[in-house]
Amino acid sequence: MALLYGLLWRLLLFLVHINRALVSWLRVRLRSWKGRLWERAMAALLLPVALAGVPDPQRKVNQDPDANANPVTGNRNAGRRSRWLSDGRSLEKLPVHIGLLVAEEEPSYTDIANLAVWCMAVGISYVSVYDNHGIFQKNNSRLLEEIVRQQQDLMGVDGSKCDVEFLSQGSDKHQHHESKSVPDPELVVKFGPVDSTLGFLPWHIRLTEFISLPSHRDVSYEDLLGVLRRFGSCQQRLGQ
Repeated sequence: MALLYGLLWRLLLFLVHINRALVSWLRVRLRSWKGRLWERAMAALLLPVALAGVPDPQRKVNQDPDANANPVTGNRNAGRRSRWLSDGRSLEKLPVHIGLLVAEEEPSYTDIANLAVWCMAVGISYVSVYDNHGIFQKNNSRLLEEIVRQQQDLMGVDGSKCDVEFLSQGSDKHQHHESKSVPDPELVVKFGPVDSTLGFLPWHIRLTEFISLPSHRDVSYEDLLGVLRRFGSCQQRLGQ
């Protein structure tokens, strides 16, 4: 009987040890699980706050006024300006004042605007535009707007560094020159079938070189550069 009680006592002690070990293990696991759950809960609460303080790069790009600028276009415009300025400096001589004499029907605003922009790009200070019907003079604001637009498209800059004037039959160019101190044109480019000086008065073109091109429509920068090179190779013999 005593042996039986001894075995039961040992079994009871064993179960008590097992119970304590199990309780200790459960406490550790429960503490660890609660810690993870707490961390996850805090992370879920703090994540939106943290994200609210991080700047949005996409929003910054959209708010940047220069973000829409095309770097390829900017580089191309800068390359054009550099090339045209270099071409102007490479010429033996460059006219300060150039005249564009258009004798064709239905003059093109875009092509004349391109010519004016190219002239100012190579370093010419004054451009006079003449057409036989006075269309440019009557609609000078339209041509000036087109010049500004082409200046932006071709050179990527705003504003004009060139003085453009418009002539027509009967315009008093002599008084206009005296009032603005505009020098006489050293070069006049004639477009179309014309053999006269039209709006350019004789006493203003005593030393003017005239060079003809077939048409002002679809005229290219290379066409203008060729004319300027021909002008640069001309020798003016004063008093001979």
